[in-house]
Amino acid sequence: MRDILDELAAVHRVMGTGTVPAGEAYTVELRRRYDAEIEDVWDAITSADRLGRWLRPVTGDLRLGGKYDLEGMGHGEILRCEPPRLLKVSWLFGPDADAWDGTSEVEVRLAPGPTGDTEFELIHAAVVDPHYFPTFGPGAGGVGWDQGLLALARLLAGKEGEEGDQLHEFSRRSAAAWGRAHLAAGGDPEHVAAAVAATTSFYVPEDPVSR
Repeated sequence: MRDILDELAAVHRVMGTGTVPAGEAYTVELRRRYDAEIEDVWDAITSADRLGRWLRPVTGDLRLGGKYDLEGMGHGEILRCEPPRLLKVSWLFGPDADAWDGTSEVEVRLAPGPTGDTEFELIHAAVVDPHYFPTFGPGAGGVGWDQGLLALARLLAGKEGEEGDQLHEFSRRSAAAWGRAHLAAGGDPEHVAAAVAATTSFYVPEDPVSR
């Protein structure tokens, strides 16, 4: 458990504001260091084979201007690709997503560290959904990205699939961490507490047998 919680603590989380083509947006930002060369991290976030091992299986034209599809997660277009430092894509999810083109974008920035490691930053900017965001807050997407960056750390370290039952506790603590980021951004404490509870229930549903 200590190892997986160390991975949780390795991430700096910020809720902020930004813009996307559809207008003003909120952002979830995750920053951390990976003990891997920048070329290795770049390959892990752009290679179809390796993306499928830490995120979801991906298909499509994986080059600048191409369109991609992440199985069960979303689809979009590759907007910027500057190896090995910057990748930016539109990120659309759900049956009506194409009608909301321009409402969500993900940008990943990499920088070489001083000891052969890599500084990693991910920013997901999305127009506020008037129904979804008030219920779940930034943790809705933030916990999912925490899980993804944990799986990426495992891949880079050659320890794929070692999360096991610890992932539930990881997700609970991730939801709480995003609650703290929400408070730091000026969120109302009562709203934040309710959003953390809703996000936790979504990612770690109560076992009906234990009721």
